[in-house]
Amino acid sequence: MRCPFRRLAGLVSVLLVAAALAHAQASSPDACRAAHPAQSGQGGKDVIWVPTPDEVVHTMLTMTKVTSQDFVVDLGAGDGRIAIAAAKDFGARSEGIEYNPEMAKLATCLAEADGVSDKAKIIQGDIFKEDFGKATVVTMYLLPELNLCVRHRILAMPPGTRVASHQFSMGEWDADETSDVSYRSVYMWVVPARIDGIWELRGGPGEALTVDLTQAFSKVNGEVVDGAARRPITAARLRGTDLEFSFEDAKGTTRTFAGTVSGKEITGALRGVSGGEVQVRGTLRGDLRPAPWAEMPSRCSRYYEQSAAAGSR
Repeated sequence: MRCPFRRLAGLVSVLLVAAALAHAQASSPDACRAAHPAQSGQGGKDVIWVPTPDEVVHTMLTMTKVTSQDFVVDLGAGDGRIAIAAAKDFGARSEGIEYNPEMAKLATCLAEADGVSDKAKIIQGDIFKEDFGKATVVTMYLLPELNLCVRHRILAMPPGTRVASHQFSMGEWDADETSDVSYRSVYMWVVPARIDGIWELRGGPGEALTVDLTQAFSKVNGEVVDGAARRPITAARLRGTDLEFSFEDAKGTTRTFAGTVSGKEITGALRGVSGGEVQVRGTLRGDLRPAPWAEMPSRCSRYYEQSAAAGSR
């Protein structure tokens, strides 16, 4: 007499194997693309979809120095290849924001097929509505107008946040680095600290410096103020929170400051041509000046109004 339990166990095993094979087949990249067809050039909400070549993806993530400690957000994720590469090749947590529901499903399926769905999340949403403020790296392949219309939100992110754009720049905000890959441009920026104001720097005995700094994006100008005398700073450089500039002191000696900005404080070293240096600490006198360069262009309001209207339906 045959044991019904043995037959049942055998049937369960067959079903489990069949389910596993079906899942493996359904999770393959080809199966994902078959289930959620997408074609380069297809229309979207604000842009058409054109996939970013893999070598450009790698360059964007390399230029922004992505590591496993980063949270990468891709604006306009398409098929999710940037978010997937950030997780798979760089070990980062990532999120892709994609408006088209079918594209978002395709990207989610491909993340599962690549085995990174635990790190790479794809959300169906609007980049003008979703919050990406916790990202340490932002990537995008949008259009020049759209870049300008998310620029103010990026500039409001913590200084040091890295940004990469495929093909399109961000207007007057000059890129910190550029690269050409397969006849395509990649731009990289580091969100600058806000430094537009008057700073009092103090070090050892006799080391006191008042510096009046002006700023537009990462471009810095200014003067060292010594009583009635004003001496221009030169070779000013701001990258994220790192600030450098040179000037001539009252004796005509070239001095160089290099330090780090943290809110209303600056710490660093003041060096002379002889190589000696003095540690200095600076504080902001009063408040920072307004930063019109960091505000949203008025013409961009329509994107946010459209997103708000769509969300209220």
